[in-house]
Amino acid sequence: MLCKVAEKPFDDAEWAFEIKWDGYRAVADLSKDDIRLYSRNGIDFSKKFKKVANSLKLQEHQMVLDGEIVAYDDKGKPNFQWLQQIADNPKLVLAYQVFDLLWLNGHSTEGLSYLQRKELLKDALIENEIIKFSDHVLEKGNDFFRAANDMGLEGIIAKKTDSIYRENVRSSEWLKIKIHKSDEAVICGFTEPKGSRKKFGALILGKYLNNDMVFCGHTGGGFNDKSLAEIYEKLQPLVTEKSVFKITPKTNTKATWVKPEMVAEIKFTELTKDHIYRHPIFLRLREDIEPNEVSFTTNQKSKKESMKAASKKRTGKDDVVKKIGKQELKLTNQNKVYFPDDDITKGEVIAFYQSISQYILPHLKSRPQSMNRYPNGIKGLSFFQKDASDETPDWIETQKVFSESSDKYINYIICNDKATLAYLNNLGCIELNVWTSKIQKADKPDYLVLDLDPSAKNTFDDVIETAQAVKEVLDLAGIEGYPKTSGSSGIHIYIPMNGKYSYEQVKDFGHLLMQLVQEKFPELTTLERSLQKRDKDKIYLDYLQNRRGQTLASVYSLRPKAGAPVSMPLEWAEVKKGLQPTDFNIYNALHRIKDKGDLFKPTLGKGIDMLKAIKKISK
Repeated sequence: MLCKVAEKPFDDAEWAFEIKWDGYRAVADLSKDDIRLYSRNGIDFSKKFKKVANSLKLQEHQMVLDGEIVAYDDKGKPNFQWLQQIADNPKLVLAYQVFDLLWLNGHSTEGLSYLQRKELLKDALIENEIIKFSDHVLEKGNDFFRAANDMGLEGIIAKKTDSIYRENVRSSEWLKIKIHKSDEAVICGFTEPKGSRKKFGALILGKYLNNDMVFCGHTGGGFNDKSLAEIYEKLQPLVTEKSVFKITPKTNTKATWVKPEMVAEIKFTELTKDHIYRHPIFLRLREDIEPNEVSFTTNQKSKKESMKAASKKRTGKDDVVKKIGKQELKLTNQNKVYFPDDDITKGEVIAFYQSISQYILPHLKSRPQSMNRYPNGIKGLSFFQKDASDETPDWIETQKVFSESSDKYINYIICNDKATLAYLNNLGCIELNVWTSKIQKADKPDYLVLDLDPSAKNTFDDVIETAQAVKEVLDLAGIEGYPKTSGSSGIHIYIPMNGKYSYEQVKDFGHLLMQLVQEKFPELTTLERSLQKRDKDKIYLDYLQNRRGQTLASVYSLRPKAGAPVSMPLEWAEVKKGLQPTDFNIYNALHRIKDKGDLFKPTLGKGIDMLKAIKKISK
């Protein structure tokens, strides 16, 4: 199981925090008489780290363990460079820090929760000078991160306490939080040395982006005479005439190109939008990482290989039973890939919504839910379903609402709790679409929605310019609006109404506001509803979302688009050129929400005085 990256630490009662060990990730298979110790890409570690392999023979139970082989320097601190030099120093102080248990005495433990696995591991593992139980702390991620920083460690790992173990999956339920920015890059060449420098001047670095190698900078720092000579010697058999890049980068001195077969770890200050590392410093070679895993789109193997491996690993582990709140749910096909380009599974979608449940549920509560189901992921067939099926569990709240358009009652699901949220996600609801009114006041919406819907030829900067015009109109009316990305290509602006006005009144007021915006930008915007008649390079100012039974993707909802974008609230200061709808996604949404708080909370609060606003506009 692999980690995704989080930008900063956090406190959360549903998460545990471990030390990020600076060593070689290793699996120990003690299920047979012949003990195996190997890296995640299959390199045999049993001969290189004989001390660890021999110590594992003292274990009493048949187990498969996951952990990190660590070497300690003379100050007692984990040191990767020392670990790499074990052949020169066989007396090196080593430890195998074991942090997970995958199999015990004939039974897989991967379907158990993280805390259950750790409890079993602590009881089963016999610790000695070399084999260590890697402990964790609960909830206090910020304090733990500060302590790790004070100790000079590399970082921490955050793990969801109820997460199961998913082989070969880079999961959002495991997050690495580094103290210093570091990354891996493929060595694609080296430059001639200058002055007194020996062997080479800098390493030329690349990473895969959509299966193409792209240039991401060069590093000449972090070397000494010994490392320059060792790396130079290793690169000689790889020298080739052509560079691996589609567009060969310009270098300060003559470049020698090599086959992309070696991986370097670097530290850096920033990664630019052009995928260039600023101020990269060489840290070490990473023989335990395959070059084809080093990618800007995914840190796993090529998509084709990754999907093949994932499908093999995931077989038979798709269904889990989870207790959420007071309810026990069977969650099916958890390893089914929902976002093929991003290798995000159904289980990860469910986990994401559970992680943000305290923020999204207030915006879903008491609202009829139109289910947009994607049972086979975003590239499969999808369908809308309003009526709850006969198989809907009794504990899920439903409400019958008469529909004049279909001349019948529709039995809507109402999502008021975490269990119902997981149930909807399990049905294939990647996004959550709700009414603008609550069931108690079905004819009076809580807010007015202004939907800025771009046409095919519009850029997102056009949408931002239009949103800024909406802000000017709202300021003129003396009312506060709350923008969010739609998660697709547009921007939604919500104005709180607090269920004081009818849908018709709210819609008419929205029409008035959009007319004022259109007057400001007649060349860029249109009120023409018909797609056939609408100008193809104009933004549609849609106020007709404000009708009874109309649904929109909720704030904090995932959208079924590549990159797994999230509909995210914005501060008005953020609504400026350069913003992209894909800036907020399944990977970073939770940390942004925790950082900013619920920016959309006011949309559920005190509503505006519509008559006062109209009077101000009329002046």
